[in-house]
Amino acid sequence: MTITAAMRMISESEAGLLRKFATNFAWAGVRASLAHRSRLVRGEFFPPFLFLSLTDRCNLTCRGCWVSTGRPRDLTFEVADRVIGAARLKGSRFFGLLGGEPLLYDRLFDLIAKHPDCYFQVFTNGTLLTPSHVREMRRLKNVTPLISIEGLEKESDVRRGATGVYEAAMEALKLCRQARLITGVATSVCRTNISEVATEAFIEDMAGRGAHYLWYYIFRPVGPMPSAELALEGREIRMLREFIVDARRRSPLFIIDAYWDHLGRAVCPAAAGMSHHVNAAGDVEPCPPVQFACDSLAGGAAVAEVFQRSGFLRRFRNMASRATSGCILMEDPAALERFLASEGARDTSARGTALDELSQMCPRPSHNINGESIPEKSLLYRVAKKQWFFGMGAYG
Repeated sequence: MTITAAMRMISESEAGLLRKFATNFAWAGVRASLAHRSRLVRGEFFPPFLFLSLTDRCNLTCRGCWVSTGRPRDLTFEVADRVIGAARLKGSRFFGLLGGEPLLYDRLFDLIAKHPDCYFQVFTNGTLLTPSHVREMRRLKNVTPLISIEGLEKESDVRRGATGVYEAAMEALKLCRQARLITGVATSVCRTNISEVATEAFIEDMAGRGAHYLWYYIFRPVGPMPSAELALEGREIRMLREFIVDARRRSPLFIIDAYWDHLGRAVCPAAAGMSHHVNAAGDVEPCPPVQFACDSLAGGAAVAEVFQRSGFLRRFRNMASRATSGCILMEDPAALERFLASEGARDTSARGTALDELSQMCPRPSHNINGESIPEKSLLYRVAKKQWFFGMGAYG
């Protein structure tokens, strides 16, 4: 139950961490969403939640990863700091810090420490997490590690392209639990792991290892190793949605998604303007897997003005919303390719092959399940999604 999840977080987390979570994430998140709605009424735009890829560097080579290969890049501290500072002035206080592997970013904790009134979610594979990292997270308090787990032992190693990945992730969870951090687990659901991760047993296991929230998202066959055979079919996506809705009412942790609203209608956070992405070169992209842009923050451009004036982002939101309430990248990659060509958008991947990869994609089901809606059964989640936003992370 949700009460159980809340009581676990309260009893298992350090008090200072809980205060930062309540003020910097929960209360500030509500205010950011309300400010976003007010801006839209006035004809202004700035996303309430932003995602920053701090580095392209990573120690793993995962199937379906859009960041892998190419020349490694790091987002300059100046750009990252400027983006966060500009967002704060707009009332946006929540930031997802991505990679690559963000623990490879030399000034990760300097960046977090400079903005104590913000809240940061660090997306990590967990294999590089050390006791010193978790001590620093506990000291800073305004950060939650989100550890990616792609299935049980065998499946994790296959998906990650390495051995011992699952054990390393479990050790990372152990370290976080010992430090009494508010900790999350993320899993990219695909055809080969859905029977392992979309289960009550997996939820109970993650809760037992100290996770306080579990974020399910749908595998996208993108990047240089798209592994299209792993993409979910429509019936499997429906099964995942039904499982999430049912499990939320009795789960010992919070179950997160960023795909459906309170009535179960499909939502694309990028198309809805809830979130956009700044990559490791400072380019402003619609969302992390769509590695194309017309705007950059690397040259000292005013952050708020870029988001307000970007015709590319505005037209992307309009185009994607008209095409589907789901994921345009999954459902109609050819339409996305035509749009990018009409905009003269740059390939912002480090590989320079993103357009070729997009042209080879085939239409696949996304979370828009034939227009069907499976509403939330939990009252708390219904209220939170309706009044706040679509799910903790709102990841596109």
